[in-house]
Amino acid sequence: MSMINSVLGISKTPFCQSSPELLSQQRNIVDTLAVHASMGGFSVIVGSPGVGKTVIREHIEALTEQREFVVVSCSRTLQTYINVLAQLADSFNVDAAARSLEKDLIKAAFNCAQERKTLYTLIDEAHLLDVHSLRKLRLLFDRFPKKHNLVMLGQPELLRTLSLHVNQDIKSRITFSSTLLPLNDPDIQGYIEAQLTQVKLGVNTFDPAAIELIVRSAEGNLRLCKNLCLSSLMEACRQTKKIVAISHVNSVLVQPHWRSHEALIKMQVPTVN
Repeated sequence: MSMINSVLGISKTPFCQSSPELLSQQRNIVDTLAVHASMGGFSVIVGSPGVGKTVIREHIEALTEQREFVVVSCSRTLQTYINVLAQLADSFNVDAAARSLEKDLIKAAFNCAQERKTLYTLIDEAHLLDVHSLRKLRLLFDRFPKKHNLVMLGQPELLRTLSLHVNQDIKSRITFSSTLLPLNDPDIQGYIEAQLTQVKLGVNTFDPAAIELIVRSAEGNLRLCKNLCLSSLMEACRQTKKIVAISHVNSVLVQPHWRSHEALIKMQVPTVN
């Protein structure tokens, strides 16, 4: 990203920050999760790819910088139950043999409770967990201290899986659930402006027509918006331009991976010379 920084005269690249500011619906979910963590709960957050689940996970993981929080997480959920436990143990900084993983994780959780620390356990991509592993995890977390928030993040099929009659023992333990919806246009535009402001760029770095096209093309998807903004910036800087115009955005949208996106194909974005 040195080309962007050099052309625009900045030290940090926009749309590349690991933990961006929370948007309104993300903030509401994080605040609710904090309440459930203070008294114990099992939370499920679902949403289509790119709507902001990763931002929530990264924000909660950043709480480890505060001494009163402990956050353990697992994101490689296609692995076996034992390997999932190993990820949690590694995140917990617990050195345990495979045969004692469950026992040592429970012990570590109770140590957090005795130290009056709030414990979050995050299972990312939870929709990829096989049912047998999911049920074993339910049995494990039932033995954790009550003041503990298990947060499962995944795509919408996670809730459909939990709604099956055979999984009622898991669903009945959910204390909070939420669906992340595609962002509305003002939120998408607000995200773009916040990212520019964060690296000390003016909001006019993207001209109004470019902003309008990006907002329409992203269709409420935060990840698509981020990628389109960054690629458009690169196109502008490649031409040593400090303002992103609609022509730069169109140069990105004609690329095959964008053209194959169903929503973008239907748009038939006109090319501006």
